[in-house]
Amino acid sequence: MDVVMLSRLQFAVAVFFHFIFVPLTLGLSVLIAWMETCYVRTGDEFWKKQAKFWGKLFVINFTLGVVTGITLEFQFGTNWSKYSEYVGDIFGSLLAIEATVAFFLESTFLAVWHFGWERVSKKVHLAAIWIVAIAGNISALWIILANGFMQHPTGYIINEAAGRAELSNFWEVVFNGYAWGMYAHTIIAAWAVGGFFVLGVSAWHLLRKSHVDFFRRSFRMAAPFALVCALLLGVSGHHQGGAVAQHQPAKLAAMEAHWETGRNVPFYLLVWPDEANEGNMVEALGVPGLMSWIAYGSVDAEVKGLKDFAKEDRPPVLPTFLSFRVMVALGGLFVLLAIGAFWQRTKDEPCPLLLKALIWNIPLPYIGLMVGWAVAEIGRQPWIVYGLMRTADAVSPVPADNVAVSLAAFTVVYSVLGILDIYLLRKFALKGPDAREV
Repeated sequence: MDVVMLSRLQFAVAVFFHFIFVPLTLGLSVLIAWMETCYVRTGDEFWKKQAKFWGKLFVINFTLGVVTGITLEFQFGTNWSKYSEYVGDIFGSLLAIEATVAFFLESTFLAVWHFGWERVSKKVHLAAIWIVAIAGNISALWIILANGFMQHPTGYIINEAAGRAELSNFWEVVFNGYAWGMYAHTIIAAWAVGGFFVLGVSAWHLLRKSHVDFFRRSFRMAAPFALVCALLLGVSGHHQGGAVAQHQPAKLAAMEAHWETGRNVPFYLLVWPDEANEGNMVEALGVPGLMSWIAYGSVDAEVKGLKDFAKEDRPPVLPTFLSFRVMVALGGLFVLLAIGAFWQRTKDEPCPLLLKALIWNIPLPYIGLMVGWAVAEIGRQPWIVYGLMRTADAVSPVPADNVAVSLAAFTVVYSVLGILDIYLLRKFALKGPDAREV
């Protein structure tokens, strides 16, 4: 493999491992803040116990996530220096705001919250966890605004003399509608991870009659939260699909394995793309006009096919198509599970089959997020900044062997951290609320 593919793989490894930690941090922080609000409002010590138990899992996840996130950003200098030279004036400002404002705010007040039990007043302690939750979600905003520029560049000019893109309108970059659609979809998905994580851990204990009252109330709290998130995922996903159709029609065509431009385009439930022959080997159970309606809001709308794009401008079809289908299928599953949990939340003994399904479901929202990002990033190829800079032109001029060594090192280190995170989360989640503080 050449230096471009190796650098892409290394960044993918770093991002996907880092994203094991991020969504649970975002979603669980909101639920913990809600729990502590109940404690401060009612004075019921039960809610304090809830916040401390789930907060312990939150801190484990956050601590390991920081390690993977810091090294990730160094790759813009080591592996993608040409990219940083060309658009660093725009991209760098967004990452700087994320680090110096949101991330440090989140980290500082997490320390106040974690070490501040019985040391600060209840209201100050509650404010600390809300600041952690809000700052964490704002941190994600700046990262996604940076990615949104890569997906739909705006607010820049080309300085021909300097040979780079420069920031011309900061507010155009900040209020990039494409980026805000990405942010809404990602944050809702992260909150769903938090909701289904609490449901899954609670279900494990309820099945085993362990700390029944504690986890029954956790279950009742998380069920409506997860249901709202699951439903909003569908709404935000449909909205973002329209943005993709408008700004990245080649990505839309790859997502749907759509080859021929036409109107009243059907959506096929059974499809298997054949990229080599520019067609589909399987194409069955079509719903007339549905793809046109999903993309543009009208069954008569024209949808461009992949054949209308030069081969060198098309994204890889099969991984984009499969990632999209898996994401949609998982989204449907989450709605069904969330409805089941909401329906069963008031029962003293929820359905055992549902509880087992919720336990096995714990990793699936993570996978849904991963394949969603695969759609966004693979579907953007061959551009690193859509329509402005190709990925092949963005890589650092370093030997491929060097990148291969660092890729292997990243994979080993991140694998250890990922395994450690899963081990610690499982260990303390299964011990329950009476586990000794460590």
